[in-house]
Amino acid sequence: KGKCPEDGWDESTIELFLHELAIMDSNNFLGNCGVGEREGRVASGLVARRHYRLIHGIGRSGDISAVQPKAAGSSLLNKLTNSVVLDIIKLAGVRTVTNCFVVPMATGMSLTLCFLTLRHKRPKAKYIIWPRIDQKSCFKSMITAGFEPVVVENVLEGDELRTDVEAVEAKIKALGAENILCVHSTTSCFAPRVPDRLEELAVVCANYDIPHIVNNAYGVQSSKCMHLIQQGARVGRIDAFVQSLDKNFMVPVGGAVIAGFSESFIQEISKMYPGRASASPSLDVLITLLSLGASGYKQLLKERKEMFSYLSSELKKLADNHNERLLDTPHNPISLAMSLKNLDENNDAAVTQLGSMLFTRQVSGARVVPCGTVQTVNNYTFKGFMSHANDYPCAYLNAASAIGIKKQDVDVFLKRLDKCLKTSRKEAKQEKSVNEINNSNTDTEHLED
Repeated sequence: KGKCPEDGWDESTIELFLHELAIMDSNNFLGNCGVGEREGRVASGLVARRHYRLIHGIGRSGDISAVQPKAAGSSLLNKLTNSVVLDIIKLAGVRTVTNCFVVPMATGMSLTLCFLTLRHKRPKAKYIIWPRIDQKSCFKSMITAGFEPVVVENVLEGDELRTDVEAVEAKIKALGAENILCVHSTTSCFAPRVPDRLEELAVVCANYDIPHIVNNAYGVQSSKCMHLIQQGARVGRIDAFVQSLDKNFMVPVGGAVIAGFSESFIQEISKMYPGRASASPSLDVLITLLSLGASGYKQLLKERKEMFSYLSSELKKLADNHNERLLDTPHNPISLAMSLKNLDENNDAAVTQLGSMLFTRQVSGARVVPCGTVQTVNNYTFKGFMSHANDYPCAYLNAASAIGIKKQDVDVFLKRLDKCLKTSRKEAKQEKSVNEINNSNTDTEHLED
């Protein structure tokens, strides 16, 4: 049926299935005589076993989704993977998605592929309208494709940074719709930024006949992000949405899924990919989804949501204990932010130091964001980089509840963060006292003079 099985398979069944696929590839035929330049020859047995002897990769020189005659097994693997992933995207909330394919590139390059495909449809266009999100790869994806990003600053509503839809529409009118390649929006993001107003943006794109590409990097794991995409496609226009394999399906980095609501447009994107491609990302995600089954993946989504609630409540308690505040970002379903006002007021360097302290204590993924950082990316200068705004009111710390997180991860993180905050406050007080003594001595010297 080309769907993810409801119950996961055991490892021996999956291995048997992969071996059956592998013997359909010509490089594994008994008595095969290869006289071409690409015959699936592998020098190392270890490498061959690592890839289950599926050596030919996927696609053909003109289309990453095309069938290879001498690699029937690898081609079947590719077709099945795309079909199973499509089933999971529907299960996760985007019910009307019609087509998707796994591409062996991470999210940034996959977005670039989408933009390059649109270039042929809109030859006059040179701008991409982009509601600001301080993440380098999605910004570089537009530059690499040869387009000029038009950055639209976010609007501060309470603690949240939200899409300025009016400013997006104003940019369209100022630049001319025919000169705009697309609107490039984002769902999954670090708090206090929240997912873009996809429904409103989709309506604007439909009204002005402008394509709409969504960066859904780690949004498959969030029912809220997937609902936004579904609703955006229902009321307006979304041409494609791109998500990472590693962030959503817990596989090694190196793959993404490009999905959409027009089967023909998704096929156009797959045909834009030059040459064949590695089968490793497809193999990894197929093995993972066969082992989990639909029920196993749904259970992971449920656990992630429960851990988000737990992380939120416990981080709020810790923030209160340190006279800080859990920022109020109800529209962000994955990431949380805690203010660091006390550290920021005592010493600018103390905020950055907290990040170093956490990292050396083996806390990974937590982002400490100081105020006023200036960063230049491809000749474009961002003020307040990492905070998604020129002047966010305070420094803060991010933590996320992503798929696969366990209660133990949350508990250990909070315990180590508590210790680091106590140490930072103590050091900041000591430094303040030393500065006051030095200032007092300096004043005394001036009086004596």
